[in-house]
Amino acid sequence: MTDIFDKIATVIEQRKNQEPNSSYVAELYHKGTDEILKKVGEEAIETIIAAKSNNSEALIHETADLWFHTLV
Repeated sequence: MTDIFDKIATVIEQRKNQEPNSSYVAELYHKGTDEILKKVGEEAIETIIAAKSNNSEALIHETADLWFHTLV
């Protein structure tokens, strides 16, 4: 599992300084820390809602989104 996170972190690092219109990661970094933290908060709420719904597929999807935005 660590290898996956390392690969994602490498891609995030490569993309964060690109032009904002060329990469979602670059767009988030361009908007700043507050926007990144807002996305982490949104994904956390969506993860909680998915967990309450007892829908494991939705929970997996939302957890992946939360992890991704947390890595950003």
